Amino acid sequence: MRLLPVAPLTRSAFEPFGDVIDTEGAASFLINDGRTERFHALAGVDLPAPGGQAILSIFRGQPLTPLVITLMERHPLGSQAFVPLNGCPFLAVVAPPGDFSESAIQAFLVQPHQGVNYRAGTWHAPLLPLAGDADYLVVDRQGAGHNCDEVHLAVPVRPDLSGWHG
Repeated sequence: MRLLPVAPLTRSAFEPFGDVIDTEGAASFLINDGRTERFHALAGVDLPAPGGQAILSIFRGQPLTPLVITLMERHPLGSQAFVPLNGCPFLAVVAPPGDFSESAIQAFLVQPHQGVNYRAGTWHAPLLPLAGDADYLVVDRQGAGHNCDEVHLAVPVRPDLSGWHG
């Protein structure tokens, strides 16, 4: 098994995999007679294949125990965004789009005020909440075509959360 370092989630570090959904450092403007601050277009819904539509769902996740990742997946026909709804941090374990490479896997700690939007084709582990009954607003694609590829890891990885105190 390989120990995988976990990095803080920042826009620049996560850029090869998608968007960070976070108000911190984002441009904004006032709407509704100045009563509402709008953080506009923090992520885009990517639907490169015809015949699909963007949908919103809620996923309720449970922690993976033990925290050992053996499977990665990707959605080649559309992006997939996860925004926590009840203050639960989670892990974004990712690898670049294209041919899957185990050596390219990276892990990020997503804080409760952040979300992620995986670009179409980005390899990622299934949902990894760090607490039980964690709810996420999920924006992804439904429609025609095969939109989920999976690979099983030859060498499982365990995210190193030794520096995290949650």
